Amino acid sequence: MAELHNYTLNFGPQHPAAHGVLRLILEMDGEVIVRADPHVGLLHRATEKLAEFKPYNQSIPYMDRLDYVSMMCNEHGYVLALEKMLGVEAPIRAQYIRVMFDEITRILNHLMWLGTHALDVGAMTMFLYCFREREDLMDMYEAVSGARMHAAYYRPGGVYRDLPDQMPQYTLSKWKNEGDVKRLNENRQGSLLDFIEDFTNRFPGYVDEYETLLTENRIWRQRTVGIGVVTPERAQQLGFTGPMLRGSGIEWDLRKKQPYEVYDKIDFDIPVGVNGDCYDRYLVRVEEMRQSNRIIKQCIDWLRKNPGPVMLEDHKLAPPKREEMKGDMEALIHHFKLFTEGYTLPAGEVYTAVEHPKGEFGIYLVSDGANKPYRLKIRAPGFPHLASMDEMTRGHMLADVVAVIGTMDIVFGEIDR
Repeated sequence: MAELHNYTLNFGPQHPAAHGVLRLILEMDGEVIVRADPHVGLLHRATEKLAEFKPYNQSIPYMDRLDYVSMMCNEHGYVLALEKMLGVEAPIRAQYIRVMFDEITRILNHLMWLGTHALDVGAMTMFLYCFREREDLMDMYEAVSGARMHAAYYRPGGVYRDLPDQMPQYTLSKWKNEGDVKRLNENRQGSLLDFIEDFTNRFPGYVDEYETLLTENRIWRQRTVGIGVVTPERAQQLGFTGPMLRGSGIEWDLRKKQPYEVYDKIDFDIPVGVNGDCYDRYLVRVEEMRQSNRIIKQCIDWLRKNPGPVMLEDHKLAPPKREEMKGDMEALIHHFKLFTEGYTLPAGEVYTAVEHPKGEFGIYLVSDGANKPYRLKIRAPGFPHLASMDEMTRGHMLADVVAVIGTMDIVFGEIDR
């Protein structure tokens, strides 16, 4: 009788956010996985260490680069930690703007996840549909911050600036003729709020299109139903948060359970799954996109009716306006001091968490009274999910690993900080 040995397989690169930065070693018995060993450490960018050598306000752009699909939500966690230590609160208009952009970011994240997860499993069209909508959302980011991705828009004490009154327009070029330009600029005639409102009116129809393509699709169901099942008890023990936890049937959402900013004034539901498999996590995220759309609509209504400041007037924390700085010596000094030394936080420690699209994104900050953190620890939502890779894939087939990596919605920037 010949002796049979398990063989070891280096898996990947598979997921777009794990291209070469996830080394997954699979021990296989034929086509069945006996053990999965994710090796983390190929991307390590030392964000936490770099933050210890920078004034607090200079670390905000680093947060964007952690999970580079959910930029403003990362900033939000960090900025809330600074505000909690400083004992300040952003003006109410800034809070509504933050909540609105958190939800725009949630849709951005889930569209990226849906397109790439479906692509991994074999549905090509989904990817093209999702990126069509992402383009509009990226334009909202760009209109408000000047950058399509790494916005650095949230600041301690509010947001960088108020929402612009007009949207950038497409112009004639060798790629776009007059008809194209007219069509593309149709919904850009008003302010950014008008543009966002136009998007929220169209978006539910787009989500219906995604569901038509996938929800009852026989191949999609065969590839996701009953794959990577996690029981509610086990999901809690493994430290799951976000859609991974809600997919297992536990109704836990920081926006409801520990509300921050103005989430307690907004009406929305928490979708939960039943079976804790890849298919339920898909349904949870799709419904989350619909709920985010609802939240954005409520924010738009409020912002239209309530003008006001979007930043604190305290120039020890917020820079003075540029026209003031050009003519007033005191304003110039404030500006110079703020951007060279920054500000100091009282000695102590703080933990703040936000409901990031992937789960609980937490910032643990220790201050020794200086103008830079003594220690910064980021609680990345994707890390515990990746740690459960072995448990979720054991006993499944090789092809199911792709579905499990997809359902986790991992981005390595935050896992391997």
